[in-house]
Amino acid sequence: MLSGIGIEMGAIIYAFVMLGKWLDKTYNEGGKGFLVSCTLLGVAASLFIVVKQLNRINK
Repeated sequence: MLSGIGIEMGAIIYAFVMLGKWLDKTYNEGGKGFLVSCTLLGVAASLFIVVKQLNRINK
């Protein structure tokens, strides 16, 4: 049950990084603002999901 958490976190972060790269390429020529903000948002979202799953397992 816990073995998939790392893969899940990696997939979520990867998806947010790709979204940030696409947003930078489309709307922010030469900047990395969307990449940085989407990466941080992806890390926060994946941590939130992991904590939520761990709380459900502990109950």
